[in-house]
Amino acid sequence: MAGRRAPGQRVGLTREAVLRAAVVLADREGLKALSMRRLGAELGVEAMTLYHHVPNKDALLDGLVEQLVTPLTPPDFKESWQQGLRSYAVDLRAALLAHPNLVPLIASRPAVTGQNLQVMETALQGLGAAGLKPARALDVLYAVTGFVVGQVVTASDGDPVDHLSGLDAGDYPLLAEAAAAGADRDADRRFTFALDALIKGLDAGR
Repeated sequence: MAGRRAPGQRVGLTREAVLRAAVVLADREGLKALSMRRLGAELGVEAMTLYHHVPNKDALLDGLVEQLVTPLTPPDFKESWQQGLRSYAVDLRAALLAHPNLVPLIASRPAVTGQNLQVMETALQGLGAAGLKPARALDVLYAVTGFVVGQVVTASDGDPVDHLSGLDAGDYPLLAEAAAAGADRDADRRFTFALDALIKGLDAGR
């Protein structure tokens, strides 16, 4: 005999489906549009139905962070922990750039769902196998993640160097020269330059 559904539940609606719909809504209309009522309308259910899958708004927002982080391939440290972190940083940046409306959540909410914590645990296991103790490995992981988030937040209004174009060389000679010389160095190249410098510094300090 099939189990009875609780009042308000809908066949086929899952936590994963609710979170995916929330990502789509936030991508399209921004975080301000994200309410349980609005999300319920997107899914064709009453807002109260959603509480069977996400208990409150905070859980929904934590789930959105999870949706960004957990699809990423965990760092692969087979070649080296430095290369594994570099690849992870590049993938994380790409994921954040693909969902710019969700970047404020990544910058302001810790990754505390079980799935997010498992990603971190797996990363620490790999770093541990490379010789880093857990506390140092966590420092390294936070340093790289914080760097990537900061880079994406800084670039959320376009490449910062673009805002320096057209400066009066008489007033700001060094800035004008640097901006002109950097015309062929886009945000991707600057990101790679800074990431490599960060990882070299982490390597020297471990």
